[in-house]
Amino acid sequence: MAIIHYANDMSHIQIVYYSSGDSTHRLAEAIQKGAAEYGHARLLRILPQHIQHGRYPIQAFADELQDASAIIFGSPTFMGGPAAQFKAFADASSANWCRQAWADKIAAGFTIGGNLNGDQQCTLAYFSTLAAQHGMLWCGLEIAAGYSPEGLNRLGCQLGATAHSPDGKLHPSDLATARHLGRRVARLANRMSAAVLKKEQQT
Repeated sequence: MAIIHYANDMSHIQIVYYSSGDSTHRLAEAIQKGAAEYGHARLLRILPQHIQHGRYPIQAFADELQDASAIIFGSPTFMGGPAAQFKAFADASSANWCRQAWADKIAAGFTIGGNLNGDQQCTLAYFSTLAAQHGMLWCGLEIAAGYSPEGLNRLGCQLGATAHSPDGKLHPSDLATARHLGRRVARLANRMSAAVLKKEQQT
């Protein structure tokens, strides 16, 4: 598949995620590679040692998150939802919620579980609700399962990128789907930026 690169990319994508091991981190890297084909993408990994009194020090990254065109959330699915470490980040984001500082940014999400189902959909639903709380615009997958020549979205989830890894190894299709999600988010961010710029120039 030919990839078109745009010379004037202005999108800036922040990928905020928690990874207890390596698999979620590798998904985040795949998303970063896809997004980087159309703009700038940065990984912001949530580490347990950063969390103090149950909260993540989100103010240390306030400017980067504020300047982002899109924020992509990621976490493994534990007990039917995101990891507590990601929840610490989400709870700390309430300071931005009060001001709706992330309103109109694009949001997306990804997760992984040890079972084929494992309620990963609940984690993505949590991410989309978090995005709605912030007034963000959710971006899912536009790939119908079983209809992609590249074998993308093999688990058939439209809400975001999901992966199944019972042994710590990642399926190539799941990595490719994550990369596709990164591309899609960055492309949409570019289109939104261009549309806003055009409207401003017309007024």
